Amino acid sequence: MPSNPYDSRPWLAAYADGVPDKIDEPTQTLPEMLQASVRAYGRRPALEFFGAVTSYRELGEQIERAAEGLRRLGVGKGDRVAIVLPNCPQHVVAFYAALRLGAIVIEHNPLYTARELRHQFEDHGARIAIAWDKTVDTLAEFPSDLKLERIVSVDITAALPFGRRLLLRAPLAKARASRSQLTSRPKTRDLLPWRDLVAHRRLSRRVSGPALGDIALLQYTSGTTGSPKGAILTHANLRANAMQGRAWVPGLVEGEEVFYGVLPLFHAYGMTLCLTFAMSIGAKLVLFPKFDLDLVKDAARKSPPTFLPAVPPIYDQLARAASRGSLDLSTVRFAISGAMSLPVATVDRWEDATGGLLVEGYGMTETSPVALGNPIGPTRRPGTVGVPFPSTEIRVVDPDDPAVDRPLGETGELLIRGPQVFQGYWGRPGDTAASLLEGGWLRTGDIASVSPDGFVTIVDRLKELIITGGFNVSPSEVEAALEAHADVIGAAVVALPRTSGGEDVAAAVVLGEGAALDIDALRDYCRTRLAAYKVPRRIVAVDELPRSLIGKVQRREVRERLLSASAKESDQRRDER
Repeated sequence: MPSNPYDSRPWLAAYADGVPDKIDEPTQTLPEMLQASVRAYGRRPALEFFGAVTSYRELGEQIERAAEGLRRLGVGKGDRVAIVLPNCPQHVVAFYAALRLGAIVIEHNPLYTARELRHQFEDHGARIAIAWDKTVDTLAEFPSDLKLERIVSVDITAALPFGRRLLLRAPLAKARASRSQLTSRPKTRDLLPWRDLVAHRRLSRRVSGPALGDIALLQYTSGTTGSPKGAILTHANLRANAMQGRAWVPGLVEGEEVFYGVLPLFHAYGMTLCLTFAMSIGAKLVLFPKFDLDLVKDAARKSPPTFLPAVPPIYDQLARAASRGSLDLSTVRFAISGAMSLPVATVDRWEDATGGLLVEGYGMTETSPVALGNPIGPTRRPGTVGVPFPSTEIRVVDPDDPAVDRPLGETGELLIRGPQVFQGYWGRPGDTAASLLEGGWLRTGDIASVSPDGFVTIVDRLKELIITGGFNVSPSEVEAALEAHADVIGAAVVALPRTSGGEDVAAAVVLGEGAALDIDALRDYCRTRLAAYKVPRRIVAVDELPRSLIGKVQRREVRERLLSASAKESDQRRDER
């Protein structure tokens, strides 16, 4: 590659005091990293779940016993182990137990439909799944040719404090509702209960673990081309990103921090910030099965947070609660937002309510996931995604010819190179070649500009993915679900911006002759084929979809029409008031 204007790395001047320009080469696999924390912080709390606390020593013991249980199921180096769990202590144990054996973890959203999960299982071919008892019946119905041999069923209420477990059994409507949210009794009989998996002695020390270059994780993403695929991340990739995160946040006190796990661990962002970064510094990780304001309030009374990674809508809710005096967030020193754009208004609201800093970062599943961040200090710049992490390089290039660099200040496609960049897509050499260029440069598909002092602003996306609630949604996937309905003969799915940050899924549909639009019924139909967050929040019937000369639907024009219609509706509502 020819020399580019980014070689001088102007962003280094913006680094907070004490942040290095490079990290050391990783020397620990993820299980070795966790064991180092067990040795250093054995008596200190590692996990908290509804008030139940697990020490680092206890966590290490549970991981070893679970690894022995998996070994007895035939799991070894290179085997794939699927995890289909919400945030809970068993999730953390399962993750590290599989890695301890050198197996490859595949994280799944437990709220996915059978159709979505089946697509991923067909792709990766895991023989063993560790799944929430509310999802195991879905997995058990997969056809035999999917190679899924054994399902470990997890009742997450077993990790609750004894008193709370008793309350869930009370013959009260509220208790029944809470119990149904957390657990269910599977119909499938041929299951291995989690308690039996971990009812073994510790794993033999003679069992060798993984190497740094081995694959640790397949993380499914729509990537830069829209079709869900498994991003290959090695132990070195994930360990490097945890080290970069540690270097980026000066002032952390190892063994003393309290992280809040409100982000799902099955998402790349939650996985790195909570499952690896937090564990690497001996932090206490307070786990929430899902974000719930009341649960956060309860936890904050016992274990006030000091580090809170989240997404803008969560920060908004928490800041409003803090401003009302119903939640004390004054202990939060560090808050890092990602997965969607962070409105400046949210930053102001958070910092007014907490007195701490809220900064925005940027990344992709393919970068483990964090690649850029705003400095934790006075040089931060709200409205930008910050500057490259230590040991991370960027370029902005001509999207049609990535060998041509664009000058600082001009827009182009953002390229990233660093130790956190993935190894490619599982079983997809063509997609890998399209995303990874010679020299290890990753094409992000995002259009960006870089200021003369190195701050990056994302201005558009080449890819047409929708980011809602921090998750990627492929428009093509939603369109296919809509068009499978008997009344829909055409659909175009686009993103509409939210005022609180992020995007909503919106759809324009063409109906068949004589059909009438029933929005609720169409949404219900989509829920049978798509996870809830992919279901369009807005559906509009149109006579026809705008198309190019070759017949391709022009999603950008659809989006402009829907935005215009939304603006008119807003004006009418204001006039009526």
